[in-house]
Amino acid sequence: MPSLGELIAPRRMGRDFRWLLASSWTSNVGDGVALAAAPLLIASMTSSPILVAAGAIMQFLPWLLFGLHAGAIADRFDRRRLVMFANAARAVVLAGLCVFLLTGTANIWIVLAVAFLYGTAEVFVDTAGSTLLPMLVAPSDLGIGNARLQAGYLVANQFAGPPLGAFLFAAGTAWPFLLEIVCVLLAVVLISRMATTPVPPRSAGEGERSPVHTDIGEGLRWLWRNPPVRMLVLIILVFNVTWAAPWGVLVLYATEHLHMGAVGYGALTTASAVGGILATLCFGWLERHVSFATLMRVVLSLEVLMHLAFALTSTGWVALVIMFVFGAYAFVWGTISTTVRQRLVPAELQGRVASVNMVGVFGGMVIGQALGGVIAQVWGLTAPWWFAFVGAALTLALVWKPISQIVSAAPVDQSLNETQTNEP
Repeated sequence: MPSLGELIAPRRMGRDFRWLLASSWTSNVGDGVALAAAPLLIASMTSSPILVAAGAIMQFLPWLLFGLHAGAIADRFDRRRLVMFANAARAVVLAGLCVFLLTGTANIWIVLAVAFLYGTAEVFVDTAGSTLLPMLVAPSDLGIGNARLQAGYLVANQFAGPPLGAFLFAAGTAWPFLLEIVCVLLAVVLISRMATTPVPPRSAGEGERSPVHTDIGEGLRWLWRNPPVRMLVLIILVFNVTWAAPWGVLVLYATEHLHMGAVGYGALTTASAVGGILATLCFGWLERHVSFATLMRVVLSLEVLMHLAFALTSTGWVALVIMFVFGAYAFVWGTISTTVRQRLVPAELQGRVASVNMVGVFGGMVIGQALGGVIAQVWGLTAPWWFAFVGAALTLALVWKPISQIVSAAPVDQSLNETQTNEP
C-alpha cells in the first residue's frame, strides 16, 4: 500500500515538486490567516463602508496595474528566485505593519497602504509561482500537480487559515500577522531547496534585452493568434463577470434574503471549502475516467444551474447544499483550466499568458461586482443571480463546441526536455 506522501506527491513527480508543494501549502496557511485578520483589522479602525470596501479593492488593484508586467518579468528571470524575493518583500511589509500595531501608531491609511504593497508583491509571487509546475513535471502529471496545489489552497487558505486568523486577532491585533510572517519566510526556505533552476529558455542566452512593454506585446500577440488559449481566457473572463455579479452582494443575499445571519453567511464559505476538499479526493479518478472536454462542459453547466438555484431558493439549508456543490465543481474547473493552459503555452511565455489570464480574472470580478451592485440596488437581491444565470447560459451555448478544440490542442504525451527535469 502506498504511503501518504506517495499518494499526495507521487515519487515520479520528483523532489522539486514536493518542495514546491510544501512551500505553496505553507504560504497558503499565512494567506488564510490574513484572509480573516485583515478585514477584522480594517473594521476595527473604521465604520466607513467606503474604507472597508477599499481594503477589498487593494486585492484587485495591483493585478490590474502590475499583472502584465509581472508576467513579462517572470519570463525573463529565474522564476524560483523571483518567488523567493517577492515573498521576502511580503514579509518585510508585514513586519512594518506589526511595528505600527505593536507601537499603537497604526491607522486605516497605513493599513490600506500595507494592503496595496502586500498585494503588489503577491502579484509577482502568484505569477511566477504559476509557471514553476510546468517546468518540473511532465505534461501528463500537470493535472494531479495542479490538484495538489489547489488542495493546499482550499485546506489552508479557505478552511483552516481564516478561523485561526480570527482567533489570533482576538488575542492581539499583531499576532495573526506575526504568524503570517513566519509562514511566508518558511515558504521561502522550502522553495529554496529546489534543485532545478527554472529559468525560461529565452533567459538562458546572453544579449540585449528588449523593453518590458515589448515583451508584454509579444505575449499578447501570441495569445491573440492562438485560438484555443484565446478562447480559454475569454471563457474565464466572461464567467468571472457573471459569477462576481451576485457574489459581490452575497453577504446581503445571505443575511437579508435567506435570513441566515452572520454565522450562516460564514457557513456558506465553509460549505464551499468542504465541497472543494471532497473534490480533491476524487480528481485523480475523474482525470483517469472522464475527458477534460466533458468535465469542462459539466462544470460550466453546473455553474449555470447554480445561479438558477440561488435565484429560486429562499431557504438557508438549500443554499448550503448549493455552495457545497459549487465548491466541488469550482475546484475541478480551476484545476482543469490551469492544466490545459499550461499544456498549451510554451515555457518561455508561461508568465505572460498566466498574467493575462489573471488580469482577466480580476478585471471580470471588478466589472461583475459593479454590475451586481447596480442590479441589486434597482431590481433586488435575487436579480444578480438571474443576470448571472442568463449570461452564463448564453456563454455556455457559444463555447460548447470550442471546448473540444481547446482540449484537443493541449498535448499530454510529450516529455520534458533536459533543462526541465529533476532527480526523482
